[in-house]
Amino acid sequence: MINTASQLSELLPQLQAIDRVAVDTEADSLHCYFEKLCLLQLSFDGQDFLIDPLADLDLSPLSAALAEKEIVLQGADFDLRLMGRSINFAARRIFDTVIAARLLGIRAFSLAALVERFFGVTLTKGSQKANWAQRPLPPRMAEYAMNDTHYLLPLATELEAQLVERGRLKWFQESCERALKQAAVQRVRDEDDAWRIAGSGTLRGRTAAVLRSLWEWRDREARAADRPPFHILQNQQLIAAAIAFDSNQVPDFRHFSARRRRGFLEAAEAAMRMPENEWPAARPRTGSRPTPAMDRRSAGLRQTRDRLARELDLEPSFIAPRSTLESIAADEARSRELLVPWQRTLLEV
Repeated sequence: MINTASQLSELLPQLQAIDRVAVDTEADSLHCYFEKLCLLQLSFDGQDFLIDPLADLDLSPLSAALAEKEIVLQGADFDLRLMGRSINFAARRIFDTVIAARLLGIRAFSLAALVERFFGVTLTKGSQKANWAQRPLPPRMAEYAMNDTHYLLPLATELEAQLVERGRLKWFQESCERALKQAAVQRVRDEDDAWRIAGSGTLRGRTAAVLRSLWEWRDREARAADRPPFHILQNQQLIAAAIAFDSNQVPDFRHFSARRRRGFLEAAEAAMRMPENEWPAARPRTGSRPTPAMDRRSAGLRQTRDRLARELDLEPSFIAPRSTLESIAADEARSRELLVPWQRTLLEV
């Protein structure tokens, strides 16, 4: 465990001589509204390290050192985004073991499945949803965290050898480059649509207005308490409450404090009084209705993709998801935006 400046200064020179580092992260998004990086795991040169970002360390030298290396990750997007926000890290080269496994036709590509497949080791489970901000870190959580990177370098070696053997290393490199670029694109929450949670698509009119008001109340409560919104009220409960209020029923959430229940009721009542012209508008249909020619083109692309998937033993959606094929059928020029070169070559678009 690296949690002092002197320990970190001793670690940095060890990175100089190596080119490839296994990296993983742990955050507290299941326990806080304002997610933060709680642990940074590194494995290289036969050693495993746990870096404690909560120990008031200056991690900028570590970030700069890692930027010079090839970073091996199991599913790169979340870790790269979290490290970018937290320690201003921007990778230049990555090796994503999930991409590698899928390019080899491996369907069970979780870290546990890959470690068991290649090394015959069963990883311990149970800490996925733990609170990684707690200190001191319990030994079982430390072991779980170290296992997340301990096997990544030998796993990358095994996967890379098979990619070379099957002539798919270039495909892999193109896919990793695409993943790196996508992780660098900042995601911005659409405040006007954030309340449209899963399952709310059929709600209209005043019911939708109540849901929006309750969602906004829940978001304020979660921010104030620094707790995930689902700790306040789960999505399905929000939807059920909106429907109940619009049917002149009052949901009974007895676990709320008097203050929280009062705010909950006030949010619903404000929406019930809202004039119709302030109700949320239905989400407009995006895009135009496909023409018969576009439907034929899309069907042809799917047929080609499915044939290639069988021949190459790949998941069809990994070659190209259906939505991507439909977009290309409507505008073939979008293939350069939506697909990497090896996918375009296979599909001849």
